[in-house]
Amino acid sequence: MQHALKLKLSAFMFLQYFIWGCWYVSMGTYLANTLKFDGGQIGLAYGAFAIGAMISPFLVGLIADRFFASEKLLAVLGIAGGAVLFALPQFTTFASFYPMLILYCALYVPTLALGNSLSLTHLANAKVDFPRVKMLSAVGWIGGLVAVNFVDGAASSIQFYLAGGASVLFGLYSLVLPHTPPTKTGADVKLSEILGLDALGLMRKPSFAIFIVCLFLICIPLYFYFVNLGQYLTELKWENMLVKTSYAQISDIVFFFLLPFFLKRFGYKKTIFLGIACWVARYFALSGSVGAGEWATALIFTAILLHGACYDFLFIAGQLYVDDEAGERTRGAAQGFIAFILWGVGNFVGSFLAGKVQQRHTLETPVDGLTHDWEAIWQLPAWGALGVLVIFLIFFRDPRKVAA
Repeated sequence: MQHALKLKLSAFMFLQYFIWGCWYVSMGTYLANTLKFDGGQIGLAYGAFAIGAMISPFLVGLIADRFFASEKLLAVLGIAGGAVLFALPQFTTFASFYPMLILYCALYVPTLALGNSLSLTHLANAKVDFPRVKMLSAVGWIGGLVAVNFVDGAASSIQFYLAGGASVLFGLYSLVLPHTPPTKTGADVKLSEILGLDALGLMRKPSFAIFIVCLFLICIPLYFYFVNLGQYLTELKWENMLVKTSYAQISDIVFFFLLPFFLKRFGYKKTIFLGIACWVARYFALSGSVGAGEWATALIFTAILLHGACYDFLFIAGQLYVDDEAGERTRGAAQGFIAFILWGVGNFVGSFLAGKVQQRHTLETPVDGLTHDWEAIWQLPAWGALGVLVIFLIFFRDPRKVAA
């Protein structure tokens, strides 16, 4: 029974992240090279995902918890999202493209929280099984990148058509997931509950508060990678750029397997500390990669291959840490709260600043084919991530039950 469930959930995660992988990395190249948006506009476009994340708690809290089974709502969101993606290439000015992208993100982002919640509800041993199921999200992301690269769609609107087709398939497939009825049928749902603010009581725990602060702060340097990497590699004229960046998800798969061992052996503090430290190393590697030669290429590949430790040891471990601290009563609120921080306000601030920094460091005269001062762009998030690492190291304490 559980084996069949895990296969279903794994396929679901694959499709969900295939959609995301089709457009998220390559969109910056499309906006810069095809639609000729400036750095600030590109940063705002990536921040559309954040606006979707800030809208989604209302959608999930008001509709999913009260009226519809999770799998049915996932189906509606997937099919509607596909329709918006098919329409998106028709909008070629920032004033028209941006609102449509926000609309799409408002449909897609709720599927992330709903998918995680559905999985955690039905998996018998979430600490072991959830990372393994979630591993297929990395494979899906690779699939999306490879598909776009195969059709040479990094600078083309074809990426949105691929994502749209996958989104419709995702919506239809959601109907075969385990039935997950609404948990609050007929109940009055408070605004604080919708936003996950019931989890604010956990902020009385000093370590939980430090984790939330660090999660928000790390989002600011984090989104420099997603906003800027595609444009950076395009300026370097990397061939098969999307396939090469997909090596990040190969490392993701490796570290999904390693995560349960690290949590059991080292606990939350050392595991999450290592995740933040890898973000520091990633950005210093990128800042040192500006130049020609094999050494520069090696540093970029190092930054890409660090992705698994960056993501899994910080965000997946963080989700499990919050799940442990919240317990059954406030689990949904706590997961919604960190999603609001990570994909909402943290994403918006980080993406906006990343775009502004890129625009500020645009060179009047290209140097060695580069139109931006990439060393300065990458150093800013490197030092920012280092500051977060120091704060986390000094103030965070492992939960007693895990440290024991």
